[in-house]
Amino acid sequence: MSKRIVVPGELVTEERKKLGSHVFVREGKIYSECLGLVNDESDFASVVPLEGKYMPMVNDIVIGIIVGEKFSIYEVDINSFYSATILKRELREVLKPGTIISAKIAKVNELNEVELIQPRMFFGGEIIEISAVKIPRVIGREGSMLNTLKDGTGSNLIVGKNGRIWVKGGNTDLLKKAVMKISREAHMDNLTNSITGFLMKSNDGMAVRKAQFAQEGEE
Repeated sequence: MSKRIVVPGELVTEERKKLGSHVFVREGKIYSECLGLVNDESDFASVVPLEGKYMPMVNDIVIGIIVGEKFSIYEVDINSFYSATILKRELREVLKPGTIISAKIAKVNELNEVELIQPRMFFGGEIIEISAVKIPRVIGREGSMLNTLKDGTGSNLIVGKNGRIWVKGGNTDLLKKAVMKISREAHMDNLTNSITGFLMKSNDGMAVRKAQFAQEGEE
């Protein structure tokens, strides 16, 4: 079963409800502002966007890439239309362009410029990028999907609210495939069960191939 997808300007509901995000009222009816999934099961009507750049929010944990420096700050790419900086005094090390960090958003000013704090450097690994609006599906309810991904691939991963996932170790190729499957099927129900089955099937296949290689080596 899947949730209803709407396009900009499409009717969400004719019922009288409180307005959530990404909707507007016209002649007493509620319409969508964007391409997304309808959420009208409660007293609120809202739409969850399926695509879009990350909009910075205070207290979000993001994964950024150092892209430059000026005097007392580093400039950080956080996968947003808006710029982000971190004070050099927040770090003990000198950072080079390309360094991957996670950090917490401390401030977002009226121009949507972002100030980061509590940086953590990552050594090695790589980044997977998906639409920021699909990150909640990668985490799952109470971290259920995140645990499924870790257990099914043996990989370490840190998820940023800005659509970036840092991964290292384990079966990173399988992890990438699983994350892309989540991204494609973010609108589907029972997604955690679907990913669990996908990982189990893939791991069984790998176990069979390993056994075949071992047997061939003994012959």
